[in-house]
Amino acid sequence: MSDPPASSPPPPGERKQATLRQVASAVFWSFFGVRKGRDMLRDETTINPFHVVIVGLLAGLLFVLALVGLVTVITRNAG
Repeated sequence: MSDPPASSPPPPGERKQATLRQVASAVFWSFFGVRKGRDMLRDETTINPFHVVIVGLLAGLLFVLALVGLVTVITRNAG
């Protein structure tokens, strides 16, 4: 008998859920548009799309708040 290919998803009962750190890492690297192929294959079998949306929205919000804070600091010190 032949073994299933390495990239095939595990059976539903054996599906391992990704940790928050793994989801955050996937979102972080997707902001740059860079992701390793093997990591992407692992992500599609372990990461829940709902978690990606939530972490992506939070990361985007943090990025915008950081930019607003940076602009505020620069404009206060420039005048």
